[in-house]
Amino acid sequence: MVVVNKPPGVLTIPDRFDSSKPNLSGLLRKKRETVLTVHRLDKETSGVIVFAKNESAHKNLSIQFENRTVDKTYHVLLEGLMQPTEGKIDQPIAPHPAQAGKMMVSNKGKKSKTTYMVLEQFQRYCLVAAKIHTGRTHQIRVHFESIGYPLAVDKLYGAREKFMLSEIKLKKYRLGKNHEERPLISRSSLHAFHLGFIHPDTKKRLDFEAAYPKDFRAVLQQLRKWNK
Repeated sequence: MVVVNKPPGVLTIPDRFDSSKPNLSGLLRKKRETVLTVHRLDKETSGVIVFAKNESAHKNLSIQFENRTVDKTYHVLLEGLMQPTEGKIDQPIAPHPAQAGKMMVSNKGKKSKTTYMVLEQFQRYCLVAAKIHTGRTHQIRVHFESIGYPLAVDKLYGAREKFMLSEIKLKKYRLGKNHEERPLISRSSLHAFHLGFIHPDTKKRLDFEAAYPKDFRAVLQQLRKWNK
């Protein structure tokens, strides 16, 4: 196996229409003869992901994911003050009938379950640890939006495409003359923090945690400073 901390903005696998776009599996194959995709993270999502280096490992890990025995925990920055601070979202998810590539909570969808616990509360935002017990497309983004707490940054399901320091500092924010404000983060505020599974050969439990990338750290640092 090879376990990687995927940076945001990089595809997991090659784009169907443009194979020249940077993708993690392609980059890994330049260093190894065989790299097999076990699961995926969205392009904008950062964090821990595992690939198999041979067919045997690929089959074993794929079965673990299929049987939902893999422990997957995401850290998510949400809009709003989450109440209660622990809970479960057990709502089926289906493709949106009018918007291609978008998902929604629907009674006609597939069974989907997410559990969560608040890690930090700020004035208007919160950092949450979310465990997904099913692997539906955009599950975390759809589930939290459905209960009124969308991701702080999410152009598809949330209210903003980027997060500015001026939104945190408000009247205390000062921008120098002829300077343009740059966003602290301009992608979905979602990070795959932890991945736990059984080693295909040794059968021992393995747990991996991925450090936050620069943009995710920057937002949290400013929220802790100005938005407590």
